[in-house]
Amino acid sequence: MESKRTNFGSKVGAVLAAAGSAIGLGNVWRFPYETGQNGGAAFLVIYLACIIIVGVPLMVAEFAVGRRSRTNNFRAFPVLGAKGAWRYVGFLCVLTGWLILCYYAVVLGWTLEYVFQAGSNGLAGKTAEQYTADFSTFVSDPVRPLIYLFIAVLFTLGVVVMGVQKGIERASKVMMPMLFIFILILVFCSLSLPGAKKGVDYLLNPDFSAVHPSTFLAAMGQAFFSLSIGMGCLCTYASYFPREANLFGNALNIAGIDTIIAILSGLIIFPAAYSVGIEPGSGASLVFITLPNVFYQAFDGLPWLAYAFSLMFYLLLSMAALTSAISLLEPPTSLLSEEFHISRRTAALLATSLVIVLGTACSLSMGVWGDFKLFGLNLFDFFDFATAKIMLPIGGLFTALFVGWKMNKKALLTELSNNRTLPQWLVRMFYLLIKYLLPLAIILIFLNELGVFGF
Repeated sequence: MESKRTNFGSKVGAVLAAAGSAIGLGNVWRFPYETGQNGGAAFLVIYLACIIIVGVPLMVAEFAVGRRSRTNNFRAFPVLGAKGAWRYVGFLCVLTGWLILCYYAVVLGWTLEYVFQAGSNGLAGKTAEQYTADFSTFVSDPVRPLIYLFIAVLFTLGVVVMGVQKGIERASKVMMPMLFIFILILVFCSLSLPGAKKGVDYLLNPDFSAVHPSTFLAAMGQAFFSLSIGMGCLCTYASYFPREANLFGNALNIAGIDTIIAILSGLIIFPAAYSVGIEPGSGASLVFITLPNVFYQAFDGLPWLAYAFSLMFYLLLSMAALTSAISLLEPPTSLLSEEFHISRRTAALLATSLVIVLGTACSLSMGVWGDFKLFGLNLFDFFDFATAKIMLPIGGLFTALFVGWKMNKKALLTELSNNRTLPQWLVRMFYLLIKYLLPLAIILIFLNELGVFGF
């Protein structure tokens, strides 16, 4: 199996591909509004601690499973000695990421619509009420969102069909640097606005009096979801890592890139919002309803700059979403190809078919199918709740428990130490984090997401 399995062609390609998995709407969309609703800079400090204490060790754990097994997520756990129900942990992670992609592709389609609107100057000259009405009309339309959904899915399919090196790695090497350049330009523009300093202070000068117990759990949850943990992406990508790849180094690099992108996104949004007097905790509507208003108010009198700023932002948002969509399609493609011995193209087409069918249902549930409910939620919200608040934490918890308690300790330590090339104290510390701290942290996240604590 290993001799036939494709690897990433370079260390940089491997890191950028895995970073692309982590960097997505969670950084540019979710991080700013979570920060705005949880105390600004104080939330950022706690979030950084969670990345280091929880995120990086769990990422290393997924990497260890992937590289040690050298196979798809479904087979990885049995290869490493999983018995009974433990054999299906990998499948749960793949299924979770697959279902996430079904509604994630819908949101990706929304970003493409806003790229078109920004590029055609369709966002100019509107009131805040018009932005709200336009967004509501678009997402409830039975046709237009589906067109964008199909475009997004077909692009993602094309990259995955091309393979690990020619598709995923090559796309990551192009899209990730472009994403970073776009972000730096947008940060510069945002920081040049009058009153921008208030936004910078809000993000970088912590006020710990605003911290509540819910802030810690929200920060852990954001770290967990931002790094794409529990979706099968990181484990699958690690199975393509060469043996000499440093798992700790890769995890730190990816977490570092992911965090920098999130902070830079905050430096785009908060200074611009404060410049026009908009509350930073506007919530999930920040990107599609609030920000168009911010852009055109902030650059009032400079319509060409407002046009360029809004177009570049939505291009950035769509690219970030696309890199994550590619990583979400790869695990089911790898699983179907290797388990059923079919070509990569056929496997990707099968995986994409489910995404199109369920994605269509999720999109229509925002409009004409809105009356159909599961547990009181439309299909879009149900998929979001079931995957993000139940399946992801369970998959991450079982992965941490398996690696810490069930996986052969000698094999695990060999992977963690990179064949004994890393200091033993570092390896032992990470082993203890994976075995004891991670399960406890994930259980707290899970219970909080279900509303048990009532914060």
